[in-house]
Amino acid sequence: MDNKKMTINDQPIVGKMAKSGALFLVLWSILHIWVGAEGVKKYFLSGEFGLWNLMTGGSNAPHNLFQHSTDAITMNAHKHLLLNFCMDVGGYGVLGLFLSWMIYKKGSWMGYIIAFVAIGICDLTFLFSMVTPGIIELNWGSVSGPIIWFIAMALIPFGLPKFNKNQL
Repeated sequence: MDNKKMTINDQPIVGKMAKSGALFLVLWSILHIWVGAEGVKKYFLSGEFGLWNLMTGGSNAPHNLFQHSTDAITMNAHKHLLLNFCMDVGGYGVLGLFLSWMIYKKGSWMGYIIAFVAIGICDLTFLFSMVTPGIIELNWGSVSGPIIWFIAMALIPFGLPKFNKNQL
């Protein structure tokens, strides 16, 4: 037997820190699935206008000064681009649920690495390309995702079994 802690069933023991981090990742996932669902709802209820209201509101794109396109082709492209963005965000939320399960139940370093890299790219790109430049309003809702992700990523390694390259 190698250096990792094992249970009777020869499964790695997942510590409280990893389980807590995985639960933060579940919270992150629920938030992002909600954003995806909200985008789909806005798409069906009010098209690109509703989507733009969801995706703007920051200091450099306030709702009252934002000028919607009047060109049908541009409006259609905007509607589908924004819908795709919302669906991608929801998809990352679903990915987060799978990764949190891998971490919580299996003590998976691969789950952690994917969550760190793939979800990190998703969330930090959003933060630095949409929130920081003032496109999306800076508020608890817009920064809670990156904060929750950071907490999860900080906690998880301290509760995972000793890293073993054979786990990958």
